Amino acid sequence: MKQGGRLILIEVGVVVAIALVLILIMPLVLSEFRLNLLGRFLSLAIVALGIDLIWGYTGLLSLGHGIFFGLGGYAIAMYLKLQIPEGELPDFMGLYGVTELPWFWRPFYSFPIAVAAVVVIPGLLAGLLGYLVFRNRIKGVYFSILTQAAIIVFFNFFNGQQQFFNGTNGLIDFTTLFGATVSDPKTKFIFYTLTVLFLAATYGICRWLTSGRFGRLLIAIRDDESRVRFSGYDPTDFKTLVFAVSGAIAGIAGAFYTLQSGSVSPRAMDIAFSIEMVIWVAVGGRATLIGAVLGTLLVNYARAFLSEQFAEIWLFFQGALFLIVVTVLPDGLVGWLRSQNIPFLKRPQQISTYPSLEEDPEVQHERQNLGN
Repeated sequence: MKQGGRLILIEVGVVVAIALVLILIMPLVLSEFRLNLLGRFLSLAIVALGIDLIWGYTGLLSLGHGIFFGLGGYAIAMYLKLQIPEGELPDFMGLYGVTELPWFWRPFYSFPIAVAAVVVIPGLLAGLLGYLVFRNRIKGVYFSILTQAAIIVFFNFFNGQQQFFNGTNGLIDFTTLFGATVSDPKTKFIFYTLTVLFLAATYGICRWLTSGRFGRLLIAIRDDESRVRFSGYDPTDFKTLVFAVSGAIAGIAGAFYTLQSGSVSPRAMDIAFSIEMVIWVAVGGRATLIGAVLGTLLVNYARAFLSEQFAEIWLFFQGALFLIVVTVLPDGLVGWLRSQNIPFLKRPQQISTYPSLEEDPEVQHERQNLGN
């Protein structure tokens, strides 16, 4: 078996082993509260993978991924809020004088439609937004500013729709799902297990997308988009596709986070939260995938620990952590570990290309023969 095939098998084995530890061992070690906290952080790691896909590999720094995260959360929350006798309305609507269920709520009586909406709505919105931006060749800081402006629009929209989405409070107080109580420990463990499985699946999809010719093309777009265009490829299509995939991944993450936290609100679409997502990836290491997961867990666990131990000054510790990572470890934790020549984390050997090709003795010999 080739070395590349062996590395893939090793990576698959490591991912499976970690998933089994999370599902079988961690519930025995952690309390119910800590396990639920871990489940939330793992769901956040899913959206971090999507951001690493577009930022680390494609060079698209999105500061508005909270849009897609929040839409996924609202989609599953709307289904949960409709687990009531037919003809009744969600509790908050009566407070604002709503007498009939809005038309856009009705499809969410169906679980398959709700699940599809978790993926399709964020994915289509990301694809549409990406196409409108990328076809005009908007990139760099201008793209980041546009995504930030978009999230302000969505935040204000959901925050101002009290009668439809309960405004600032969001959708809360979920009761049952398929007849099971949402707050029951067994139900929460199912949510946790599904989160672990989807995190592993998302990692596999992102690894597949960033491998082979498609992955090399994404990196080429990141490093020199003009040269990719001159080579005959249209970067617009590829960037739109990868941005749509990243948006769908964020929607899935938002749904699992909502299931485990028991609520969703416009805070998911807050600018600060979207910036935090980028920080997780930066701390772990861009263009590494595993770094996105590790960075998310490290930052969120550090925040949870510091806020418990030092409630009044924990933000100073968090700020110091970010400054240290940015100044001392610009490539993130995984980037630093790779520099230590750890075999499993070592980057694959780069293919020799121009100008090394020009210096190849065989190439020079062929040129001399052709010249004769």
